[in-house]
Amino acid sequence: MSSSNQGAHILIFPYPAQGHMLPMLDLTHQLAIRGLTITILVTPKNLQTLDPLLSSHPSIQTLVLPFPHHSSLPSSVENVRDVGNIGNVPITIALGKLHDPILQWFKSHPTPPVALLSDYFLGWTNQLASQLGIPRITFFSSGAFFTCVLNNIWSNMETVRTLSVVIFPDLPRSPTFPIDHLTSWCRQYLQSDPDWVFFRHGFIANMSSWGWVFNAFDGLEREYLDHLRKTMGHIHVWQVGPLHLLGGERTLDRVNPESDLSEDVMKWLDGCPDGSVLYVCFGSQKLLKRDQMEALAYGLEQSNFRFIWVVKLAMDQHGGYAYEFTPDGFEDRVSARGIILKGWAPQVMILNHRAVGGFLSHCGWNSVLEGVTAGVMILAWPMEGDQFVTARLLVENMGVAICVCEGANTVPNSVKLARAIALAMSRDIPQRLRVEELRGKAMEAIRAGGSSSKDLDGLVRELAQLQVKQCE
Repeated sequence: MSSSNQGAHILIFPYPAQGHMLPMLDLTHQLAIRGLTITILVTPKNLQTLDPLLSSHPSIQTLVLPFPHHSSLPSSVENVRDVGNIGNVPITIALGKLHDPILQWFKSHPTPPVALLSDYFLGWTNQLASQLGIPRITFFSSGAFFTCVLNNIWSNMETVRTLSVVIFPDLPRSPTFPIDHLTSWCRQYLQSDPDWVFFRHGFIANMSSWGWVFNAFDGLEREYLDHLRKTMGHIHVWQVGPLHLLGGERTLDRVNPESDLSEDVMKWLDGCPDGSVLYVCFGSQKLLKRDQMEALAYGLEQSNFRFIWVVKLAMDQHGGYAYEFTPDGFEDRVSARGIILKGWAPQVMILNHRAVGGFLSHCGWNSVLEGVTAGVMILAWPMEGDQFVTARLLVENMGVAICVCEGANTVPNSVKLARAIALAMSRDIPQRLRVEELRGKAMEAIRAGGSSSKDLDGLVRELAQLQVKQCE
């Protein structure tokens, strides 16, 4: 499964956040299988994340550059998981200081890359690629619907941030969102702050990149992908998802060797009836407050359904670590029908187990794709970022989910939450049938000859053509 040194040389630059890096590494894995020569750029503390990829493809080269200083970041921080979403702007600004080191590396390389593939948070690399005389391809770890919304926001930020309700008349279905349901950047943006100006310019630069790659598939986001192709004015918009499944058995291993509870969890699930377990997880960044944890715990308890609940490890105000707490006595009371997982969980394995019938999720894009492709009913609790847009896609556009709560600070009513869980876990709810149909479309997309498989092959052909042109 190693890549060949004969393929076009591509420089890949992921953004250091789990939800961004994992799908980017899945894509890199698929490009390596198809014979491309790859260099991947990371900072020292993110190098370990590449271990599964480098084990599968020893020929992949790494470009490890020191993480640049930023006054808003502690010296130990190199990944968003270390500071949460408030770190996105300073981390992006800090990484922008790698412009000159990358330029120097490129000029000294005997066979420099013919293209740069970088995350959409790294829009400043568009100018870098232009200076290097190579195309830049933007990788989107969020969906195409959110990208349509985000492009509109950044292009019209001065107007958007003054509105209480934002209408997007040029987008398919002309969606409308309360300002609080759009990215918090609308409220945080400061036109007088050089960091924010740099951050915004990067997203605007994405719109003029040579190509776009989405971890999406036709059956879920066709109308928005077609809209982007139309607005971009060219066909260099590729959908290659769901990346965590693309390649079948040749997918990248995501098991965490430091916290592998897979065997115990799977054994417990094996003893549960089909579709009887609710999986609860809100991604790697969002920490619930005490009253939210209590409300969720009591909702799970009152629902009388089996569940697996993932709680996160968080840094406290003294620099130590502690887990999100559950109410006193809760774990003992539900021990016969519930599991509390602390820290990491084998999410894909859990969702694909026959016993799991529901997924209470924040609607992060990777989680959504993993839930949909497992054919699992999604209970949406969007909180921030792209999650409200994605929830709209699932609940209203596709009809494969129900919304049980909204907002990062909202405390759900435990009784209503318990009822929603009971409704979602019932076998005759129409959303269950639709999500099974959508799962079938996802499986069709990644098969040989499917839309995502063909788009990935088309991307590789375009990159190969760049290699040919360089040699002419």
